[in-house]
Amino acid sequence: MTASSRPLLSALLLLASLAGAPHLAVAQDAPQTSVGPGATARITVQHDGAPVPAVRVRVLVDSAQTDTTNGITDARGMVTLRVTPGARAFLLTRVGFRPDTLRTQLVAGQDTSFVVTMEALHTELSGMVVSATRSERRVEDTPLRVEVIDEEEIAEKVAMTPGDIAMMLNETSGLRVQTTNPSLGGANVRVQGLRGRYTLILADGLPLYGGQAGGLGLLQIPPVDLGRVEVIKGTASALYGSSALGGVINLVSRRPADEAERTILLNQTSRGGSDAVYFGSGRPADGVGYTLLAGAHRQGRRDLDADGWTDLPGYERFVVRPRLYLDNGRGRSAFLTTGVTAEDRTGGTMPDATVPTGGAFRESLRTRRGDVGGLLRWTLGSKQSDSYTYEADSDPVDSDTHRAVLSMRASAMQQQHNHVMGAQTEKDNHGTWFAEATIAKPTDRAVYVAGVAAQQDRYRNSTFANFNYTFTAPAAFVQADVDATTWLSLSSTARVDFHSHYGTVFNPRVSMLLRAPESPVLDGWTARFSAGTGAFAPTPFTEETEATGLAPLRALGNLSAERASGGSIDIGGPVRMGWGQLDLNTTAFGSRVTSALQVRSIGGTTPNGATRIELLNSAAPTRTWGGELLARLTRPLGGGEDDDHDDEKPSSERGNHGAARGESHGDDHGDDHGEGAVWRTTASMTLLRATECAPEQSVVQCVRRDVPLTPRVSAGLVSAVEWEGVQRVGLEVYYTGQQSLEENPYRQTSRPYVIVGLLGERVFKTPMGAMRVFVNLENITNVRQTRFDPLRLPARGMGGRWATDAWTDLVGFTTNAGIRWSL
Repeated sequence: MTASSRPLLSALLLLASLAGAPHLAVAQDAPQTSVGPGATARITVQHDGAPVPAVRVRVLVDSAQTDTTNGITDARGMVTLRVTPGARAFLLTRVGFRPDTLRTQLVAGQDTSFVVTMEALHTELSGMVVSATRSERRVEDTPLRVEVIDEEEIAEKVAMTPGDIAMMLNETSGLRVQTTNPSLGGANVRVQGLRGRYTLILADGLPLYGGQAGGLGLLQIPPVDLGRVEVIKGTASALYGSSALGGVINLVSRRPADEAERTILLNQTSRGGSDAVYFGSGRPADGVGYTLLAGAHRQGRRDLDADGWTDLPGYERFVVRPRLYLDNGRGRSAFLTTGVTAEDRTGGTMPDATVPTGGAFRESLRTRRGDVGGLLRWTLGSKQSDSYTYEADSDPVDSDTHRAVLSMRASAMQQQHNHVMGAQTEKDNHGTWFAEATIAKPTDRAVYVAGVAAQQDRYRNSTFANFNYTFTAPAAFVQADVDATTWLSLSSTARVDFHSHYGTVFNPRVSMLLRAPESPVLDGWTARFSAGTGAFAPTPFTEETEATGLAPLRALGNLSAERASGGSIDIGGPVRMGWGQLDLNTTAFGSRVTSALQVRSIGGTTPNGATRIELLNSAAPTRTWGGELLARLTRPLGGGEDDDHDDEKPSSERGNHGAARGESHGDDHGDDHGEGAVWRTTASMTLLRATECAPEQSVVQCVRRDVPLTPRVSAGLVSAVEWEGVQRVGLEVYYTGQQSLEENPYRQTSRPYVIVGLLGERVFKTPMGAMRVFVNLENITNVRQTRFDPLRLPARGMGGRWATDAWTDLVGFTTNAGIRWSL
């Protein structure tokens, strides 16, 4: 443990001690209805129309109040509380249900009734949720900011790119999908300016795409079966280890619906792309559910500027993923998934074309990947009964809602590549296995989590065996989420990883949530503060070697682990107006990465003529800082009910493209809800500055430069009108500012550009089900890099590559159209 980490550890221990204080203070609270002066609140708790007994209802207090009123719902799901008048907040908790908060204004002498509907967790198949923070709290109540791209937003992106999630992530504020290998179309996700290799991509909380997913991972993940996407920006190693130095993107799958579902999607693009996807789900028996995704995707090679070089790589891909959900309804559940992906990509010179030095330079990549993963979960000591009996002489909260929950997760992934780059062929195999066990203990105001984990990443290259490695990293971690008062929530996480090559690494993270006092102006406003550290274990795979392969790379020397520290401040809330609601959110962030891995040319060539390169640690830190601004307006347009349910979640917890070209609300089955329209508009802006040492300088001297391919300014405006269940039409406009470029003989700085898109969709009723017909016009402004400069270099560049970096769109104006038929 380093000296600099000891103050953070002390802060964690202090926070943990504070976390226990509220529980001790209320341990003697009476389990029945409490009586105090002032107003009366009668609360009824329901789930699916049925009463929910044994729900702990607490009146949250702060340092200026002494009210400790609490109660427990009876067999009718009811509790009566006498509380102090004024603005009050009631916290409702019970294991098996998501915690809920009721905020209201009570008047002295008045009797007020409320009905609260709680959402089930593991007592329903649909509640088998793997939260990115492990605390299973509402997004609004989580001190660590988690942005959510929900199913409605995902459905809209399915109409544009049903074959991958790249566009969906690229249009989220603070994220940028960067092409890493233009010849074959590889890409990764940069979070708030940090390199894409620092971003961990999970599927239902499992590393099914590997601990360090390759650049093609994003282009092999179809979004049709996703229920939501959880995004944690900034260092998250305290939660998920060394692969999450830059952030976490957790892809959460759709759960089986009550009724069997079958959806077929067919899509065709004007650039020769085709997609056919099937998604089905059902519940064949009580406590058993399943989903199945199967997709076939094809893209023809395209040379858009007729220079003999592939601008749009060709591919053929097949994906299948079944999932099984089990739940006995008594606190025990299981989830199991497996997946297979087969893809062949081609790029480089077109048939009969040559490079300037003569001869062809063909590129291709054959990928075969398989994975399996699962989750087991049970409530320790839970009653093995389908019903609950309320006994007046016992405290059901202490015997049920405070029981610990044990969870176990595990996964394994195997991926094989056959990569051809001109005369060079590389064959390799990536493997990752992962296991984790956690125990969560809820109390009245806190949730404590402790766990152990282990992960092994294995790489074998039959062509260049000197890059083979096996990294094993067991770990232990603790987490505490505490509701200290009505206006303050705290979260702390500490994790120790024992890396087999880079040694012991300790990473803490602390977060704080402040809620503004309830008032006509500040109601719903929050402020979040978060800071933490991270670490990353270097491998031969960077954005540069993604394009060059390993042939020109010198054998790895004595590299150090990359270390990072960062923090963010987030403030947001609603502004309610008579004609609509405006949600505002602003974020300031910063990070510092020491020993950052860089690539530089070292002279000499390989037998195939590629210039040699090496990896080294930077002489000085890479610094990144900036801010995000998000504004989201929702307004009903004439004659229909306002679609309020979508706006209960503030924009600070939503992806920034929630209004993008309209939203789809689930799978329609032909019901006409078009009595009124809703207009949604979202505006976003990201200001970003990232600097690093120029890698070609001496390792003992740092000449700072802007990190290449990092725009200082980017902005977006998305607006849509939707008649729910009938039709929608929307517009998107995205601006990207100048970017610093490297290894580009055509220019040193990119041009700013604007991309415009239009989407229209109509729902038709058929005897077999609702059929959505969509037409999407993408990049109407026809921004394309090869309209400004060639993609192919005039001579071989660093590492022998023949293509320059991609700083803008490579495809240009594209039209796609298709149907999504719910049978």
